[in-house]
Amino acid sequence: MPRPERKNKKSQSKHAHGLALPASSSEPVFHSDHERLLATKWMGPTKLAELVKSEGLVYTKGKFTASEIKQINGALENYRTSRGLTEEEVNNIMFARDGKHKDNSFWSEISLALTRRPICAVYHYLRRAHHPMKQQGKWRPEEDAQLMQSVVSLGQQWEKIAPLVGRMAPDCRDRYRNHIVDQEKRNTGTWSAAEEEELTRIVVDMQKGKDLDHDVFWGRVSELMGGKRSRQQCRMKWTDSLSSKHRSHGQQMLRWSARDASIFIHRIDSLNVQDEADIPWKSLRDPQWDLWSPHVLQRRWSNMKKKIKGFENMSHPEIMDILRLKIVQSTQSVTNGDAEPRAGSSTGQGTLTRQVIDEDDSEDSE
Repeated sequence: MPRPERKNKKSQSKHAHGLALPASSSEPVFHSDHERLLATKWMGPTKLAELVKSEGLVYTKGKFTASEIKQINGALENYRTSRGLTEEEVNNIMFARDGKHKDNSFWSEISLALTRRPICAVYHYLRRAHHPMKQQGKWRPEEDAQLMQSVVSLGQQWEKIAPLVGRMAPDCRDRYRNHIVDQEKRNTGTWSAAEEEELTRIVVDMQKGKDLDHDVFWGRVSELMGGKRSRQQCRMKWTDSLSSKHRSHGQQMLRWSARDASIFIHRIDSLNVQDEADIPWKSLRDPQWDLWSPHVLQRRWSNMKKKIKGFENMSHPEIMDILRLKIVQSTQSVTNGDAEPRAGSSTGQGTLTRQVIDEDDSEDSE
């Protein structure tokens, strides 16, 4: 009597450690343990940071890219059509009245469309993108008054405050933290030298091995400054200017050089992205080239792009073609007597065309 065919153990293991989702083809798509973990386990920043260190977890932070948004919208539409739901019914799932009992299967399925985004990030992105109260413009005085009154009555329970104010919960939270708290004693305008020294000391003291640009709790920094500057003011001041000054051992604000421009364009070019929304600004730097914050780099890109006639009607690859050519032309025009300045230096005569790099460096020291 023939023995029953035994299934391949290796194949079984692969299926056991992967999570399959229906794809456009008939073949199931299997996801790694880390991808499944990110898409199924609700974890905050602290837990994610622990897993990065203990298990080498890799995940994506920051603004969702254009390609990610396209993927997530596709996953939403697939979920809706495969179950015969209306858009309103899908919105009811996303905005369930009882926020403590989320539809985990829904959020996991959508999250698996993105391999490196935690389910919490997908949850918050979609609820912001589809919220009926999004993009309401400038805050009005009566809204601020209602927000302050609501915080006095309810504390910082933003989900309960949101319908009273008529704004999204994250908007209420950010408005309160960035503009309302300590408003009466907050400074505005140019930072004094004493304020800059105080901010640098506080941030460096809080660093303790963390990435200065990303892991500082800016609310706490604002508190330690006595509320003279908001958490947003502190974060922007540090990332846009003081971080670079600290890395350069206290030198005054360094000027953007021809070499910086060349490195910058080549790094963007090497990404081979089709849309500037997909540029990961935070990952453009490395230990050898880290004097410029992601926000400054993004602003540099905007200024370079605007100096190209008709850039508004060009695709990202077309803009890159022009900037790449200008880099080559500038390199060829440098004579043997020119001294190429180091990154972040104002010395030396080697320069790109002024159309590429000429801009007011004072913008980085605001």
